[in-house]
Amino acid sequence: MNHAIFEKNIPLMGIGIILVTIIGALVEIVPLFYIDSTIEKVEGVRPYTPLELKGRDIYIREGCYNCHSQMIRPFRDEVERYGHYSLAAESMYDHPFQWGSKRTGPDLARVGGKYSNLWHQNHMRGPRTVVPESVMPNYPWLEKNLLAYDDIGTRLAVMKKLGVPYSDAAIAAAKADLETQANPAADGRGLHERYGAKVTQEDFDGQPDRITELDALVAYLQMLGRQIDFSTYRAQAR
Repeated sequence: MNHAIFEKNIPLMGIGIILVTIIGALVEIVPLFYIDSTIEKVEGVRPYTPLELKGRDIYIREGCYNCHSQMIRPFRDEVERYGHYSLAAESMYDHPFQWGSKRTGPDLARVGGKYSNLWHQNHMRGPRTVVPESVMPNYPWLEKNLLAYDDIGTRLAVMKKLGVPYSDAAIAAAKADLETQANPAADGRGLHERYGAKVTQEDFDGQPDRITELDALVAYLQMLGRQIDFSTYRAQAR
């Protein structure tokens, strides 16, 4: 094609740009009307338990997302440092998601199970006791503040309206499930029936006689990146 015709004719160039833009937009947008979801369904991904959801709320409240992303990009250096790159499905129940674009501290997409509950407790009290070079502030009040969760059923109901598939039974049992997950001695059959066998049921803050904000935050951190078995995961062909 003789490009000079377009390069020397501004009106013709403008028409060409508009046509190409329209065609590109149609190619990108029209298929979205014929598929149920743009997110690949991945086995193992589940909604947050009530305790984890409260922990996520505290994570956002304290501004942790300002320094810690939850998005491992598909680059070799990131995968070797943090693990398998992040999947959209892992954040499909996040409102809002925590992928982020800035890291002052490490990415937390795969932090679940990497450290013990005791490590997280010490890290929140005084980060430099476990990471000497850390610039993270102390969060000592988390283990002192009792967790407020009387409204947790309403919280789940709101998330359901946003598309998170909480059942009516899960909403009705939200308060009991939260208390059960923070008590390793409690009967967890109902909790595991609703959220799966992999849900950890522990004393997350080291204070078995009370449920604190630290319980919730550690429960949230300990589940990040642990829902999918990446040793058997294979991306679906499209």
